Amino acid sequence: MKKLLFILLAFIGMQVSAQNMALYKKVIKEITSSKYQGRGYAKGGANKAGKFLAKEYTRVGVDEVVCQPFTLDIQTFAGKMEMWTNSKSENSKFKKLQPGVDFSMREYSPGVKGEFPVYHVDTLNFDADRMFADLAKPEYANCLVACEFWFTYRHREAFSRLQKAGECQNAGLIYTWESPIKFFKAYGHRVVDKPIIWVTPEAIEGVSRVRLNVDAKFLKGYECFNVIAKVEGQKHDSCYVFTAHYDHLGNLGKKVFYAGANDNASGTAAIVTLAAYYAKHRPEYDMYFLAFSGEDANLRGSTYFVEHPTFPLSQIKYLFNIDMIGDNSPVQYCEVSDEGMKAFPLFEKINKEKHYFQSLNRGDLAANSDHYVFAVRDVPCIFLENEKGDAFQYYHTIFDNWEHVVTDSYEPVFRLVRDFVEEYK
Repeated sequence: MKKLLFILLAFIGMQVSAQNMALYKKVIKEITSSKYQGRGYAKGGANKAGKFLAKEYTRVGVDEVVCQPFTLDIQTFAGKMEMWTNSKSENSKFKKLQPGVDFSMREYSPGVKGEFPVYHVDTLNFDADRMFADLAKPEYANCLVACEFWFTYRHREAFSRLQKAGECQNAGLIYTWESPIKFFKAYGHRVVDKPIIWVTPEAIEGVSRVRLNVDAKFLKGYECFNVIAKVEGQKHDSCYVFTAHYDHLGNLGKKVFYAGANDNASGTAAIVTLAAYYAKHRPEYDMYFLAFSGEDANLRGSTYFVEHPTFPLSQIKYLFNIDMIGDNSPVQYCEVSDEGMKAFPLFEKINKEKHYFQSLNRGDLAANSDHYVFAVRDVPCIFLENEKGDAFQYYHTIFDNWEHVVTDSYEPVFRLVRDFVEEYK
């Protein structure tokens, strides 16, 4: 009889775990689909995902769902996205590049149309004065200056001049970045004077001329919203908070979108399953589940929330920001606020006893995700991100999709957070 009871309890435990994993995968697969177009702004994908999450929170049994509106300004690229290159050979033909594979746009770039000569920066014998003298020559009028990105970063005073109208006669810049090519949105709230294109080194090597047909549209005062769910606890004087951003990079042209499976459908799905868990296992304290929009646009949604909180930030016992856990690294990366450090030994104790991860690798606090705006306001919090597994290489590329996301770290993260809440006093 005891053996039968043990088997029955084990089976029930497996079913609960399986149901969580099923819900986790369901949410990821849904919001990474083409319906949501990378959860960006130009085609309304972020807001479509937000509406889906609001319904999903309600479906899993939370007590309250509130959508908190805010606005942002953002540059978008959902129209024409075409680039061709031509080598120095007289008889060579222009080769068409693939957006998202061979090239992408810097987030604050304007659109660009036309044919341009290419000036390749001599990085081995670099001299800024010589570069500007070269660019003043007639053959380089209206050219695009091509250079490896990190080199331009080390010499940003000189290269920042090339971005400004009136400083130099170049038409724009080409930054090279190793494949797979990346795309960003963090500084898309502004537009610089000249276009900046990211290109793989292979795609631009030996190229003398390029053709570009790139549309851009600046959305001013674009309406977004955070999705805030609540599960009521037995006590209301304090609360736990679980956050994840559900927005992503959106479109790169009419046909290409960034699905954002690891970043951050994985974290979004995790807090939905946590909401489902606490709706069935009533907690001691109130639980809030904050799905933020605008994170990839420089933490805009979470910044708006901390400036307009729907509950006092002082009531937060601990906040868990779950971002990019769709991977399989045996070491869990984390960042912890100053106030959160008081309880960090408990995380380490639980992880050591339960063997969820080989270790917790704590990095310096940085403005790299939504926990930061809480951390600087003295909220005890931790940021969880599963770095450097098989999926990490696809971060901010078109290959961060359902096919490449990994679910290995979901359950250990879920259990680490759940166990912490149970033990923390």
